[in-house]
Amino acid sequence: MRPQPADTDKVTDSILIVEDSASVRRLIEVCLRELSLNIVGAADGVAGLEAAREILPTAIVLDIGLPGMDGWEVLRRLRADDATRDTKVLILTAHAQPEVAVQAQEGGANDFMTKPFRPTDLRDRVAKMIAA
Repeated sequence: MRPQPADTDKVTDSILIVEDSASVRRLIEVCLRELSLNIVGAADGVAGLEAAREILPTAIVLDIGLPGMDGWEVLRRLRADDATRDTKVLILTAHAQPEVAVQAQEGGANDFMTKPFRPTDLRDRVAKMIAA
């Protein structure tokens, strides 16, 4: 369910972080905290896909190398589902090869970043993606 407008008519955006490393997931959360987002985390692809379908986040930060179901399959299923088809997705991965960025774009990702990342760059790109 999408977050509802508060009494002030301000809509609270939510973001889902799908990352198997608890420390990286926490770092992403800290980076995004000042954006005043409702932040939800998932440690694997299956849990991430379930969370996306349940909370219908404004955006998802998605790792590729996930246990159970990799990020490519999560992205494919998100794009195939009417409820999540238009959810904005930023792929965040340690795979820095140019063909991985192309695969992310062709798979329907809205943005692509590699690890390691600068926290301000991640925050700025997520903010821009949500605003678009």
